[in-house]
Amino acid sequence: MTESTTVATRTVQVHRVYIKATAQQVWDAITDPTWNGRYGYQCPGDYDLRPGGAYVGHSNAAMQAMGAPDPLIDGEIISVDAPHRLVQTWRALFDDSTKAEGFTQLTWEIDENPAGLCRLTVTHDVTNAPLIAAQTSGEMTEAGGGWAFILSDMKTMLETGKSFQG
Repeated sequence: MTESTTVATRTVQVHRVYIKATAQQVWDAITDPTWNGRYGYQCPGDYDLRPGGAYVGHSNAAMQAMGAPDPLIDGEIISVDAPHRLVQTWRALFDDSTKAEGFTQLTWEIDENPAGLCRLTVTHDVTNAPLIAAQTSGEMTEAGGGWAFILSDMKTMLETGKSFQG
């Protein structure tokens, strides 16, 4: 008799960027839709910042004109320690394939030093979500630059007042 066992491989992406801003400014750029809709893919996200609260990431008008769904991403808040740590679930609703991969876990950690420089670490556990892993890592170039693009643009916006798009 032959037995076969499938072992899940845990896949965790860690993205880190240093930003000349306060922890509160970085927190607001992440959680406030008037900020988070201005950089990256320019898609505002609404957070109900309490455990069990909802997260909804909306597609922008240009994406909707090309057939993107709204909402584009959804999830639930697991824990909040403002302005230093946010843990949430994250599910891409881009299409049936990404939606079928289900919820992944996203952790935002903001460490501030006395000189006004923050280290933002985004940890995305994409275990059993290979399409999401390829998109968020930037490996799937037709999907954009993933977390590196988003975080780089957030840094640019916070430090210069302008995103990559202008």
